Amino acid sequence: MEVLDKAAALHAANPPLGANLQRRLAEFAPRFTHEWSGRFVTHGRPAGPDAVRLDGNDYLAVTGHPDIVQAQLHSLRHDHEFVIQSGVFHLDGHPAGQLEAAIAGWIGKDDGYICQSGYTANLGLIQVVADPQTPVYMDMLAHMSLWEGARASGAPVHPFRHNDPEHFARMAARHGPGLVVVDSVYSTTGALCPLADIVDAAERYGCMVLVDESHSLGTHGPAGAGLCVQLGLTHRVHFVTASLAKAFAGRAGFFTAPPELRNYLMCHSFPGIFSSALLPHEIAGLAATLEVIRHSDEARAQLHASTRRLRRSLSDMGYPIHQGSEQIIALEAGTEFDTLALRDQLEARGVFGAVFCAPATSRNRAMVRLTLNAALTQAELAHVEAAAHDVLPLARPWDWPIARRGRGAAAA
Repeated sequence: MEVLDKAAALHAANPPLGANLQRRLAEFAPRFTHEWSGRFVTHGRPAGPDAVRLDGNDYLAVTGHPDIVQAQLHSLRHDHEFVIQSGVFHLDGHPAGQLEAAIAGWIGKDDGYICQSGYTANLGLIQVVADPQTPVYMDMLAHMSLWEGARASGAPVHPFRHNDPEHFARMAARHGPGLVVVDSVYSTTGALCPLADIVDAAERYGCMVLVDESHSLGTHGPAGAGLCVQLGLTHRVHFVTASLAKAFAGRAGFFTAPPELRNYLMCHSFPGIFSSALLPHEIAGLAATLEVIRHSDEARAQLHASTRRLRRSLSDMGYPIHQGSEQIIALEAGTEFDTLALRDQLEARGVFGAVFCAPATSRNRAMVRLTLNAALTQAELAHVEAAAHDVLPLARPWDWPIARRGRGAAAA
């Protein structure tokens, strides 16, 4: 009775919400109640000790690496002379600046910036380099943080068809020089960007190029330096951004920009100005992680080998995963109801992916995303293959909308 009284008192202490917000909550309720069966969409069953986890982003399995842990511990024990403040107050020679220079040099750029997350990196960079007079050409599947950066800049946004350089070129010919924005590897499908063709078209129409390498930095290119380096395009790309919560398995973001922009960025990029900088042990851990990643050729080779194996197996079973080629594998069941059913069937067999739905995907293009990592054993891959085969008659992937669209495109 006492608990109920406290709950009632708490409810009574909150003033009524605005009418428009209450309307939106009422519109959301059927989605939560019926499509999600009354539990949040990303919350499945707990993963047991024998589960195969394909729901994280630590591509090279660096979490817990002794060099990284030791660097973090050393900083926690000895770096006591620091102030919690915005990074714009850091003087030359600060460890954060040293890390920025190291990452920038690794990927062949002159200058870089450490941010609180990949989201703030994209938001803060595009907010500065675009404006209402600078059109932004955005791949339809570009990450949400890139769209939000364009919105914050006030720039006119012109979406172009996913991985379609010719469509981008037609848009640029119509609207003029601006900024073209792409992911190197797309976060929902694992599709590889036709980056060379995008850069060619950008140069033809006088556009700047921004490449989000969140899902290729560390996993692609020599010493993991990314897809731009792998393709020899670094000197033709204006800006490279990345979340350091993927292969770096940390809590940070990064972007490059020419040195002449540094002071302007520090004065106009709001996420950098109005957020506290990373803590010393985070900077130390990321610096150690960079060295681990640079020397992880064996892990990269293992990741790509596992990707080839599982993609081949799933394709042979009839799963329509043709939209991607890299370590992210999208099982695009379509509706949220069907996607949650697929998730539950896989989890019941000890395979844990991540549910993606609107706003992370288009409506009715929900999916279970399987993310591979370098530590997967052959036995674990076999377990995933067996589970995927077991759920075939239940999931019927050949009837998924993406499979039907693929057959229609092939027939045309």
